[in-house]
Amino acid sequence: MNLPLTDNFKTLLLSNTPLIDVRAPVEFEKGAFPSSVNLPLMTDKEREAVGICYKEEGNRKALELGHRLVKGDIKEARVKAWCDFISKHPDAVLYCFRGGDRSRISQEWLYEAGCEISRIKGGYKAFRRYILNEFETMGEKFKPLVLGGYTGSGKTILLQRIRQSVDLEALAHHRGSAFGHQIDAQPTQIDFEHELAASLLRQIESGTNEIVVEDESRRIGRREIPQALFSHFKASPLVILDIPMEKRIETIFQEYVNRFQKQFAKRFGEDEGMEVWKRTMLRNFGAIQRKLGGERHAEMVTAFEEASKKQMEAGSVKEHAVWIEALLRDYYDPMYGYQMEQNKERILFRGDEAEVLAFFKERKIK
Repeated sequence: MNLPLTDNFKTLLLSNTPLIDVRAPVEFEKGAFPSSVNLPLMTDKEREAVGICYKEEGNRKALELGHRLVKGDIKEARVKAWCDFISKHPDAVLYCFRGGDRSRISQEWLYEAGCEISRIKGGYKAFRRYILNEFETMGEKFKPLVLGGYTGSGKTILLQRIRQSVDLEALAHHRGSAFGHQIDAQPTQIDFEHELAASLLRQIESGTNEIVVEDESRRIGRREIPQALFSHFKASPLVILDIPMEKRIETIFQEYVNRFQKQFAKRFGEDEGMEVWKRTMLRNFGAIQRKLGGERHAEMVTAFEEASKKQMEAGSVKEHAVWIEALLRDYYDPMYGYQMEQNKERILFRGDEAEVLAFFKERKIK
């Protein structure tokens, strides 16, 4: 049966084509593609049984077992799920790991049910290889402008006002610091890379020459920027956002206290949410104890606990400014100050928020 194949990976990625991933859930959880949904041909247990059969008795016997496991009502339900998705997304494409038996069989069953769909030639493995190759050559296709500045400068807030930008922290679902953990888990490394590739390629295809990204270390939480891309960022010009301490304190308060508390309250309820937030923050303080030193760490934690107690007893939040300023002054600023000194030859421009936006506008960065 000669059914349609596609290996136009660039179009699939840029157009956000709806994808049916027929791999088992355990495979999907390790990483998939943007806009993909897991509608597996086989469950994890069925896949495991077929895999064992393949190793012991060969491909023909494994296929026979697969057909015995997925038949009748089970087969009908899975085909219906695929057809339902295709009826909502007529441009959908399906794939398995290597573009072999699983996607071929799924495609044939769909054809027999009256639903024609293309499948990805080479499957997940070929699509993944395309994305990894793009990272190796992407540096030739755009010029990064790296937005730097001390913690609390509002770099992410400014970045959101620039269309020609990619928010690395949003893609990694982490704020990129010891206190940057979000309430929900980070994506897998594979998912992060796929979303990053899609975001950059969309900017490049739109005709963008310069793309603004935030100054990050290679690791954002537990996710890593691909080495070739990270090296490109680190060799690119810096634009430094200079913001006074009092405004930085307010930005950190909104991020670490106000926004985080609201997220925890929504997830756990107001009282329990406050307790979970406090435990999370104390765990974050523990992670930086070694760099801070015992005495400064103890002072900072005491200030945090006093501020939290005052908030719970009297509703006052102004005391949080004490530990936030100490955190910026004694922990974040020395580290970033050293990094800026090491990279001072890369600094192209520095100024406050209005000046930086004006600089970008002058370069026709929207």
